[in-house]
This record gives sequence, C-alpha cells and structure tokens, in this order.
Amino acid sequence: MEKLAIDSVPNYDEIPFYKKQKRYALVNCGFINPESLEEYIGADGYEGLGKALSMKPEEVIEEVKKSGLRGRGGGGFPTGTKWQFTRNSPGDKKYVICNADEGDPGAFMDRSILEGDPHKLLEGMIICGYAVGADEGYIYCRAEYPLAIKRLEGAIRQATEVGLLGEDIFGSGFNFTIHIKEGAGAFVCGEETALMASIEGRRGMPRPRPPFPASSGLWGKPSNINNVETFANVPTIMREGGDVFASQGTETSKGAKVFALAGKITNTGLAEVPMGITMREIIFEIGGGIPDGKKFKAVQIGGPSGGCLPDELLDLAIDYESLTKAGAMMGSGGLVVMDETTCMVDIARYFLKFTQDESCGKCTPCREGTKRMLEILNRICDGEGTEEDIPLLESLAKSIKTGSLCALGQTAPNPVLSTLHFFRHEYEAHIRDHKCEAGVCTALLGFSINDRCIGCTVCKKACPVDAISGETKTKHVIDPEKCIKCGACVDKCKFNAIDKG
Repeated sequence: MEKLAIDSVPNYDEIPFYKKQKRYALVNCGFINPESLEEYIGADGYEGLGKALSMKPEEVIEEVKKSGLRGRGGGGFPTGTKWQFTRNSPGDKKYVICNADEGDPGAFMDRSILEGDPHKLLEGMIICGYAVGADEGYIYCRAEYPLAIKRLEGAIRQATEVGLLGEDIFGSGFNFTIHIKEGAGAFVCGEETALMASIEGRRGMPRPRPPFPASSGLWGKPSNINNVETFANVPTIMREGGDVFASQGTETSKGAKVFALAGKITNTGLAEVPMGITMREIIFEIGGGIPDGKKFKAVQIGGPSGGCLPDELLDLAIDYESLTKAGAMMGSGGLVVMDETTCMVDIARYFLKFTQDESCGKCTPCREGTKRMLEILNRICDGEGTEEDIPLLESLAKSIKTGSLCALGQTAPNPVLSTLHFFRHEYEAHIRDHKCEAGVCTALLGFSINDRCIGCTVCKKACPVDAISGETKTKHVIDPEKCIKCGACVDKCKFNAIDKG
C-alpha cells in the first residue's frame, strides 16, 4: 500500500475553510478530549483563573474592559461594564449565570463549546464570580443537549475533586460552586429575565426592566448573565492579556465571533472569524460559495430575529454597529445563506412564524401584533394580498418594535422589515402580478408540460390526484383544475419537462 507523503497533508492555515479563522472560544474544540481535565490543563487550561486570583477583582474587571469583549449572545453589551455593575451592586449574595439555552434554528455555536471544551466555560464563570463577588453560578442549558449536559456534569465533578471548584480555590479564600439547570425548550427563555424566572421554578416570562439583573436578578439578588461564547473568551483574555484580544477586530467590535454557516452554502459548520471580516469572505472564501452553480441572493444573519442582507452588502464589514445600521444584528451568530430559489416573502413568513409561535404572550404588541403580521404574510403568499398590505406590515412592525416588553418582540419584525427594504419588488410581484419569482409559493404557481416531454409516464404515476394525462411516448398534459401544485411531478421528471411559474 502506497504511503501518504507528509508534505501532501495540508496545515490548517492552508485549508480555505480555516485559513481566515481566528479561534479563541473554539481553540480547543476537536483538539483535546473534552472529558479530560488533564488535557485541558495541558492546553493552558485554568492558567487564566490562576492569574485572575492573583489580582484584585477590580483589576480583573479592568482587564476584561481593556479587551473590548462584548456579549456574544445578541445585544453586544460590553462585558466588563456589565461585570462592574454587578460588582458595584450592594449585597452579600450574588450569582453568575450562563445562558446556554441557544434556541435559534440552526445555531450550534454554544453546543460545540459545551460538548468540546466544557472546562473553558467553567473557568470563565469562576473568573467572573471572583470579579463580581459571587460564590454561586448556574448554567441554564437546554435539555435537548444531553451530551453537553453530561460533559458539563463531568467537568464540574472533576474540577471540584481537585479544588478548582468549591472552597478556597487555589488557596485564595475564594469559594465558588456551579449548578446546571435544564431548560424545557422555550425560545423566550433565552431572554435573561425569563431565564431567571425559569431557574426559580416559575414560568419563563420576561419582566420589565429596570431593575436590571445586575442589581436585582436571580431570587432578587445581583446577578451577572453572559452566554457560553462570552465566558469562553475570558480565560484567554486573562491568560494573554486584554490587549492581545483587542488587537483583533474593529474599533468598536474586538476579538472574533463564531458563526454557524447553514443554508445554500458549500461548506457548512462553525467558523470563528475576526470582527471586521466581510460577508463575502465568510460566504465565498470560508464557506466555499453557493453550490450547484446557483446565484447568491441573500444572507440571514442574527437568528430568527435578524435581518436578510442582499448581494450589494456582501462587502459590509461585520461588526455590531454596521449590522444594526444595515437592518440586521449580530445575534448569537446564526448565518443562513439563500440562493435564487429562495422566496424572500416566504422566508420572512418562516422566521416570523417561528417567533410568533415562541412568543410567551405576556405583552399585547408581541402577542397580537406578530399574529396579525403573519396573517398578512400568509395572504400575500396565497395570492390574496392587496396594495394596502405593505404599508400595514411596516406600520405594525414599527409598533411591535417600540411597544414590546422584551427583545423577542422588539426584534421579531426584523426579517420582514429587512426583506421589505431590500426585496420590496418580490412583495409587489406577489400582490400585483400574482407571481412568485422563485417558484416557491405554490398558490401562485401554474404547472405545465413543455416539449421536452418524451412520454415516459413517470410524472403521471407520481401525481396523487390524477391531474396528468397522456399516452406512452406522447407529450403529457396537466389539468389545471385538478392540479394541487404539490410538485411531485417536478421532483420525478428527469428531463426538465415541467415548467412552474
């Protein structure tokens, strides 16, 4: 058997998917055994904690501020400032909470860290506890992540056995324990006040703010909440220094961000890239472009509450402010690529249906407003839209954004507003011409057989309602009165002999 030459095996920085990545949160994932404390320590694990415990809590917070780290779970609030607020809040009992709910469709950034490097999360939380003056932490993890929970439990047990958790950590006099709370899968529990209510055993529903969790959080005590990726960056910041982390990224968005590449893209998976990289670099260099020779149409960034950006914004530098200005958001890092076969009205309906289903129903703008918007989008996709529907959608969207209690409602209209802004012509085509350019909305489609038909009868056999007629080796015909527009004939035809439009 011929041996493989060593020089024929590329390094990571020679592989297009990896060469532009800069890994902080994911640096150990896939390289160490996540169930081995020894391997984590061998990869410089807990050195950041040791360094932090040799500093004053205020100095730790200043180092995090110096790094420019912002929350990686959605809003992008400065992490060091949030820690400072919690530390400054009076109280003998304080909590550190990790939001590991990760409810965005297609998102698995946090899951990768939880399953691949659980000790990094624990180390970040312990450092935070020391900095803010907390002695107890909670990880709120969705129950649909059984392997993540298993490995977190193992990591907590290992860390406790060797004195990295518990009493008098590193002989510093600092005590800290961590518990796991399994969530039941409610998307709204990703909102911090709903998350705390769930930990307390109550229904996960947001409450008005202020007071903010930093002053009155879990069981009314000062609490600091960050997501998995945010905490996973902290050990590296403490070990290497805030300046090193801040050397990556842009003026206002430092470090790197993990994105989950999904949809119509050649290379799916997780990519941790420096802030300031362009969408074009992520999609076409890291992601390998659009498969099957199709044309790029849009990218949905920021999860179900993010915005859809068109090809003219492919060179937009990715940072918090630029994305917000463009009508999208960083969110937790979901990135769904769409090609020319995607209907933007239908995609807006899809994401709005998700947030409408997940609304807790506590406030009227979100509960009723998203339902009315969804009804309008359903009408448009069914070919029953009117000219008044577009301004009505815009008016409802703005009212929901300004009147909703929490971020779920405040951001739910984003997919509709962004698609109306960049793809208004598709809405107008649905309403005025009763036409879906992408051929997705079945109510607006008409199926017909063209001259490429050779009479093989495959489509006829596939039709569930006998709407296709014709003899063998003769061109077939579709009866529009019988056709239910299911598309079964299109899927079966090997000769592209069936047109839809």
